[in-house]
Amino acid sequence: MRTDCGCGCGGEATRTSAFVRPRFFAGQLLTEDDLSLLVEYTTAKSRLHNRSLYGPGVVCGLGVTCDPCGGGTVAVHPGHALDCAGNDIVVPCTERVDVTALVRELRISGLGVDCGADCADDGGRRYGLYVRYQESPVEPVAPYATEEPCPAPGCVPSRIQEGFRFLVGRADVEDHRHNPGTRLLASLGDLPRADRARTRDRRLGMYTDALLVASLGTGRTFRFDAADARRYATALAWLRENAGGEGPPPPPTARETTEHVRALAAAVARFDTYDPAGQEQLGRDYPDLATVREARGVLGTACERLRGADMEAAWPDLLRRTIARAVVTETAARVVPAQGDPDAPLEVRMLAQGTPLGHALRVEFRADIALIREWLLGRLDQAADLADCALRSDVATVDVPPLLPPPPPDSTEKATVAEAQQIAEAAAALGTALRRFLTDAACATLNPPCGDSADTDVLLAHVELDGCDVVRVCSATREQVLPGGSAYGEWLPKLYRLRELAERVCCGPLPSCRKPALPSEGPVARPYAEGLLGDWPRTGDLEEMLSLLLTPAPGETPPKALHEQVYTTPSEVTDSMNELARLRTQVSDLTAALEGLRAQMSSAQTQVTHLAERLPERLGPRLAQLEGTPDQATGEAPDQTPDQAPDQAPDQAPAQADEPAKPPAKRARAPRTRKSGETP
Repeated sequence: MRTDCGCGCGGEATRTSAFVRPRFFAGQLLTEDDLSLLVEYTTAKSRLHNRSLYGPGVVCGLGVTCDPCGGGTVAVHPGHALDCAGNDIVVPCTERVDVTALVRELRISGLGVDCGADCADDGGRRYGLYVRYQESPVEPVAPYATEEPCPAPGCVPSRIQEGFRFLVGRADVEDHRHNPGTRLLASLGDLPRADRARTRDRRLGMYTDALLVASLGTGRTFRFDAADARRYATALAWLRENAGGEGPPPPPTARETTEHVRALAAAVARFDTYDPAGQEQLGRDYPDLATVREARGVLGTACERLRGADMEAAWPDLLRRTIARAVVTETAARVVPAQGDPDAPLEVRMLAQGTPLGHALRVEFRADIALIREWLLGRLDQAADLADCALRSDVATVDVPPLLPPPPPDSTEKATVAEAQQIAEAAAALGTALRRFLTDAACATLNPPCGDSADTDVLLAHVELDGCDVVRVCSATREQVLPGGSAYGEWLPKLYRLRELAERVCCGPLPSCRKPALPSEGPVARPYAEGLLGDWPRTGDLEEMLSLLLTPAPGETPPKALHEQVYTTPSEVTDSMNELARLRTQVSDLTAALEGLRAQMSSAQTQVTHLAERLPERLGPRLAQLEGTPDQATGEAPDQTPDQAPDQAPDQAPAQADEPAKPPAKRARAPRTRKSGETP
């Protein structure tokens, strides 16, 4: 069963409708409609191929040069062009074009009056010289006499001659090229909003696996290896030398200090996940851990100094600033004490992975999840060419944690395991959905749209006038027909790389969310989160594809951004529209019922007419009597006999008894209308 709708179900047709060609057979009576249909079919197919395969522009020739005699005339050389409708424009020989006359014609059409041929106002003016396709009926002949009720008088043209005409217009022309980034921006909407959602997803992505591991392994030991020992020694040595001092550190020093505090705190937090026996074994394996008590003191000094630093100057980006504050707050609360914080295993294990989880950060994570979900649903509601059919339902069913009010400064409120799991699962699901949406939007750009333009003039050159004289001709800015159509013009430099990326991104398996697997026993091996406070580079095939689509190459037209107007429909308007839709449905039902009754009445009237035509003539009076109307033949009332007058008693004689009785008149019958094709 077909489920597509098409233009017949309310869709809007943007291309040529279905083609119909004549079918000839032996004994067929050919008319002008059959022959005209054949011409229209072949012409429309040719125009469709020109429009879709090649696009508008100059195919060859049509060079514009200065006229040898000078003045306001230029020479247009032979050539071939295609307009936006797919018409072939062929200039067979060199044409001398009077640009001054065309400018005057343009003025008359714009002003409605002829102001003369004064060219003084045209100094330095630039116009576009265009060629336009036109048709002319020619070769009239006298038609033979036909049975048509209103034959055409006189002669009728028997040929359509294709030609052209030159004209001038504005210097700026419509660009028919299609930049693939334009369609991508139409899917993403406002680019700053899209970047806001993507950046928050990047931050959540750095915490998703860490939250799942910390919540699933609250009683597990995090492995301390040689890389952690090196990080411990490097960070401790740097903080010993630079963490002290008077006054708050300057912004560059504050940034570097925060990074070293995070590295040292992660190593000490991993150490704290071991039991006393395990810590003794670590001390024997890595002698530098004998200075753990000193390291806690150094961290406390560094955190105290960072509290007075100008965090807004050190971290202008709000997302990284919140992480930097969480580093200071969580380190001072969970690691600096002599035995750490054994009552906060979740927070300690988050620090051990280099991803501190503070109260303020949890509040922001909830807000980020809600922002990403709302942005995705908003874009999916406006996506007209979505190929990932289950994406919207997957986004709508994500369990988003409720929002929380902003916490007090330096709050160390602990998180629950259920809260951490809810944030991690929602962030993972929405991050996967975001990558699916971006993949779908990027892959959709690889299908250039059909060019639908009403401007059928083809630019040949720009001409510059000085008074009444043409002083310069420039043909370099006109469109040139390229293989595959002008819409592919800007794809050629990047097409091969896009095709290579599309094989891996567009047709591969959908992105999926995978939870990190924990070993059944032994320490949990988790990497340290490098670059948490860095630049968060975007890498991978999808990011390269997006960058390739949105970054203009040298000489490439920039993609056109979509300017959206966000508004909310009032509930009163929505209710009125719903009520109007219900009323329209009721009116449609009543109209259908009325049409059915009319059809039944028409059928009944037809049956009565046929029955009346078949009745014998002698039953005419009886039929008139049954219908309750005077008999058309005798003029008598239905309840009277032919021998009884209206006011005469039964025993009363007629007034003119001696007159001979007249035979009864025959009942007149209505003339029968002969149907079409019936033999008389």
